Amino acid sequence: MSHPLGVLKNIDARTQWPREDGDFTPWLAREENIAKLGDALGLDMEVEQVEAAVGPYAADILARDTTTDQYIVIENQLEKTNHDHLGKAITYGSVLGASAIVWIASQFTEEHRRALEWLNDHTGNDLAFYGVLLELWQIDDSRPAVRFNVIARPAAIKPRDASKADDVELSETRKLQLAFWTLFRGRLLESKALPSAEQPRPRYWFNAPLGRTDTKISCIADTSANRVGVRVYLQRRIADVALSCLEKDKDAIEKELGETLMWNPFPEKMDKIIASYRPVELANRETWPAAVDWMVEHVVKFRKVFMPRIRRIPLQATEPQPGDEGML
Repeated sequence: MSHPLGVLKNIDARTQWPREDGDFTPWLAREENIAKLGDALGLDMEVEQVEAAVGPYAADILARDTTTDQYIVIENQLEKTNHDHLGKAITYGSVLGASAIVWIASQFTEEHRRALEWLNDHTGNDLAFYGVLLELWQIDDSRPAVRFNVIARPAAIKPRDASKADDVELSETRKLQLAFWTLFRGRLLESKALPSAEQPRPRYWFNAPLGRTDTKISCIADTSANRVGVRVYLQRRIADVALSCLEKDKDAIEKELGETLMWNPFPEKMDKIIASYRPVELANRETWPAAVDWMVEHVVKFRKVFMPRIRRIPLQATEPQPGDEGML
């Protein structure tokens, strides 16, 4: 004997969350709900901040990928997608230094889905765009159930051939930098200091996360000055506040590290650094193993000493300032 079947129906998300900012965003920010979104995306996420300030605006949710320690911007829209929200999501991601942007909407136009696919096809492995269709389903008069339907995501990440970066033949200096960072990255991962690390590239810096947006550990291989360095890099949006707070704890920090650091050696710059350097004849590859071991050791110590202090700083986001775009 057959039994009557219920009617499955898709209902308007606003019947459950009338207001995007007051209802849906706080709901999504709950640990169990951000985990559901993470399951759909294939990411392990935790919420870092709700309504994260970006100048006069605010990103709905700033989350952190707990596997890579990189930031994820989540932009919510309980309506059909539009250019305004796409522009905001990209702006927030750029200012907050995100490695991924997740755009959630109750209806995606074909043009915006294709835009996300195009962005994924034309950006590197260190930036990803996701489109998530928010669906609310109900059987007859049952309680509604949510479904995060991922309709745009990056293709499987392929190893990047850094030797072909920018399709330009590399100079001898850039070839040296690429080889040095390849060795460094291998040793860094072998040390278990980080679960993952960015791909080596032919440039003089290599970054590692420091647990909070607008801060990072920036390692350098300076071929012109024949030195390597490990620096706490504070980006301009929070640099003055963060540096001031850390300087108050200068003696304790240097005691824990067992060395004297260089504090803000470029005061004219808007970005600020706290650095330790070591002279190395980089043209002589026999010097590399000792230099790399020194750098890995300092990355580990810097993360241990600085990360908890930086996370305790009550940083107030300020509007980004123009100029000084390059690394120090």
